[in-house]
Amino acid sequence: MPRFSVIVPAYKVQAYLSECLDSVLSQSYPDLELIAVDDCSPDGCGAIIDEYAARDTRVRAVHLARNQGLGRARNAGMAEATGDYLVFLDSDDTLTPDALLAVADRIKETGEPDVLVFDYARTYWDGRTVRNQLSGLLTHQGPAPFRLADRPGLLRVLMVAWNKVCRREFVEAHGFTFPPGYYEDTPWTFPVLMAAESIATLDRVCVHYRQRRQGSILGTTSRKHFDLFEQYDRVFAYVAERPELAVWRPELFRRMIDHYATVFTRRGRLPRGSHGEFLRRARAHYRRHRVPGARVGLRHALVRYGLHRTFRALQLASAVRRRVGKSAVKLARGARSGALQLHYRIQLRLPLRSDRAVFAASSGRSDPGALEEAFRTHAPHIRTAWLTRPGQEAALPPGPRRLRPGTAAYWTALARSRYLVTNTRFEGRLRKRRGQVFVQTQQGTPLKHMGLDLQERPAAAGGTDFEELLRDVDRWDHVLSGNRHSTTTWERVFPGGYTTLECGSPRNDVLLRATSADVSRLRETLGVPEGAVAVLYAPTYRDHRRTQLPLLDLERIARRLGPRFVILARPHPVHGGPLGAGTRIIDVSGHPSVESLCLASDVLVTDYASLMFDYAVLDRPIVVHTEDWEAYDAARGTYFDLRAFPPGAVARSEDELIDIFATGHWRGSRSAQLRAAFRERFCPWDDGRAAERVVRHVVLGETELPPVVPLADRRPVPSACARSPLATVPQPSGRLPVAESR
Repeated sequence: MPRFSVIVPAYKVQAYLSECLDSVLSQSYPDLELIAVDDCSPDGCGAIIDEYAARDTRVRAVHLARNQGLGRARNAGMAEATGDYLVFLDSDDTLTPDALLAVADRIKETGEPDVLVFDYARTYWDGRTVRNQLSGLLTHQGPAPFRLADRPGLLRVLMVAWNKVCRREFVEAHGFTFPPGYYEDTPWTFPVLMAAESIATLDRVCVHYRQRRQGSILGTTSRKHFDLFEQYDRVFAYVAERPELAVWRPELFRRMIDHYATVFTRRGRLPRGSHGEFLRRARAHYRRHRVPGARVGLRHALVRYGLHRTFRALQLASAVRRRVGKSAVKLARGARSGALQLHYRIQLRLPLRSDRAVFAASSGRSDPGALEEAFRTHAPHIRTAWLTRPGQEAALPPGPRRLRPGTAAYWTALARSRYLVTNTRFEGRLRKRRGQVFVQTQQGTPLKHMGLDLQERPAAAGGTDFEELLRDVDRWDHVLSGNRHSTTTWERVFPGGYTTLECGSPRNDVLLRATSADVSRLRETLGVPEGAVAVLYAPTYRDHRRTQLPLLDLERIARRLGPRFVILARPHPVHGGPLGAGTRIIDVSGHPSVESLCLASDVLVTDYASLMFDYAVLDRPIVVHTEDWEAYDAARGTYFDLRAFPPGAVARSEDELIDIFATGHWRGSRSAQLRAAFRERFCPWDDGRAAERVVRHVVLGETELPPVVPLADRRPVPSACARSPLATVPQPSGRLPVAESR
């Protein structure tokens, strides 16, 4: 008897069926049977199911003689099921990796409940992944298992069969089956939750719910949406036969009316001319199932009084109001923009303020933030201001004045401040005045192609206006460089009359000044357990990929490495998907300071991110994952082969990455040799005083700058595990260790 019976009904989904079935059969928890039901599909679904059944004995093919609809196809699958728990999966959706393992663990942990409800995420055709907005209702807080009366908020979670597993004996004892017609989940899920003696939740995304551009049943215009009335009649009939469930009638009534209002107001569901009939039916149901004292909101009033024409009139009035409002806003914005441009022209005619400096960064603080702090320390007569964009507030220091882009104060600062410091670009309308000093800090050591080199990489250039780019370069007075490689690259790809300052990277100063107490404090703040090895995972952006989901399965890696390791996961900012669950994966994607994450970690795992050049300053282990090097190099272009000159061990696959940690090569002697050569080439001037040297030269005009501390004499703070012996990770039998030379 398998643990899970996964039931997948299929009808006209040949484009998605293989992906769905693969997501089940590739689960790390193999104790399952997959019952694929061909609902007399006219396309290739039946043949696909037979192919899978021939390849894998866990697959059972069921072919229906005629099309019976989703509900009855599920019933046919249930009739064949032998597993402890029933899992329903729609054939265009997929299970997430390790979903069944997480479900099995939670079932065991909560004492074999009748029903386990888990979370899901919507996946869109354009690559977006959006988690269920009500995921907070699935928290593990509180006793488990429980009954619905203990957590009635579960009725607000999407009422579908595929976001829960049900104990088969419980389902058979109560005789639960799916009815025919649309919205067949409604008379299944409500009774199942109300009848369950024990319920548990799993706060983890286990299903990716595909949002199809076309072809979705509920998104199709059809009179079958009228089936909704009969489905709710079935729900209330079930309650009427069981007086002990009468307490749920008010909530069921509210859910029913909300559901009717949603179908009525959602464009594209009801055929033209049928809205009045739908509302009359809804009004009759309102009267039939109404519970005294139930709330009457706007949507309920729409159904209760059958306000079809009134509702349409309100919709029309609302549309007119929005259009008028948009026009008024557009006129107001135009007037405001004109006034600000006039204000800026006036400010350009007023004298420069030699005691003012403006700073900006693309994200966080980075080099401009370190320079702003150095301005206040070594040139305290300079008043600093920071351009604060929405979302940057948490990352900014308390010292500088905040300026919001697009305000009069913002344009005044750009027009009259002597020093302009940034790692990105200021406004395109910026006019650099005689006497202004523009410092471009750049954003780290370049591995990937930048500037004019992107002319040969149109996919990576993303529509860059190279003429505008060069006009911006002509404003620069100083460009910072952390090493000779950066110097030669910047001067070639950003040709201009500026002066290159080979002083090091100011943002790395904090890495050289930090103490062991700072490291301990940061680890405690992040929730890193004492004695654990903290792995900072920070991949780069890939121009050649539509989505930016991590290439590594962090949950699998965390399991293989064991409880001694935790992963600080920091994907690229444009990533939006779930990172995984568990106490050993800490999501630090929103942390404002990457420098703090570097200090708190013991080892960096990255691919092609420029963060590796900064992390090398700490002289801590680095492991690079180069699985898609050829594709990345072809799409973006690189200045050298990272695999030939790495900062540490190189993993060409996920399994090799695990082996590198399993064998201890991530901190072995060969890795240390590679790191030493890498530091010598890319960290020659990062001694903790880079920002001071920039300020002394640019602001104070000094020519004799503090000498650079030799690399051999620098003493960066050691990681928390540097002096503690680390056990290797047990390897599966039959796997060979990765060679030390990597």
